[in-house]
Amino acid sequence: MSIWGKLIGGTVGFFALGGPLGALLGVAAGHLYDQTRKAQTAQLGGEGAGPRLGRDALQVAFTVAVIALAAKLAKADGQVTRDEVATLKRIFHIPEIAGSQIGQIFNEAKKSTDGFEPYAKQIATLLRNNRPVLEDLLGALLMIAHADGVYHPAERAYIAQVGYIFGFSAADIRRIESTFIAGGSSSATDPYEVLGITGKASDAEVKSAYRKLLQENHPDKVMAQGLPEEFIEVANKKMAEINAAYDRVKAERNLS
Repeated sequence: MSIWGKLIGGTVGFFALGGPLGALLGVAAGHLYDQTRKAQTAQLGGEGAGPRLGRDALQVAFTVAVIALAAKLAKADGQVTRDEVATLKRIFHIPEIAGSQIGQIFNEAKKSTDGFEPYAKQIATLLRNNRPVLEDLLGALLMIAHADGVYHPAERAYIAQVGYIFGFSAADIRRIESTFIAGGSSSATDPYEVLGITGKASDAEVKSAYRKLLQENHPDKVMAQGLPEEFIEVANKKMAEINAAYDRVKAERNLS
């Protein structure tokens, strides 16, 4: 079943998801916020806890988190452009039947007086052992932020704050930005940064870093860890940029 079937059909509902993301999903589904809040608090044992979820629930959590954090991102620079909306729809592969509910989740998150932190903290907890999936989530936000060709300082600050909550260092965030914005094939990008190493790395270290990234970020692996199939464009883009960065380093060093 597609992620939209799981989301709309209630295969994984807000009671199973719990937390701020479950509450947001409940509101969008037409349930009262206070009832949802009671249910999610009981489910999680409080704001900071996080249950171990199955693959379907993780995929729903990932999807709701992207929508919620994208809505908060839209408020960062004060406007939502057509390009950003188009990118949002393209990344999501949203079918017409799901458009209304996705719009409800987006609008509810955008108008909420709550900050983005509860959503970011919950998904960081749920995906705490799935770092590449968290990178793809941040990558999806970067693709949306840069859809209009402008990476606004307010968007950059927002991405950095979300990244810190996800457990990424400043260097990690620069690497993810390099991967998803400029890209590994761009002359404006340091290919070593995309590979997570420096130009001082030995040839053996370059190859080792590349193989590690391939293993960790293979689309099949990240989907098994919680990335919905509908978001495969994000995983494919990251793999393409990693390959492009490695090709540049290989050419520079005459590696076989």
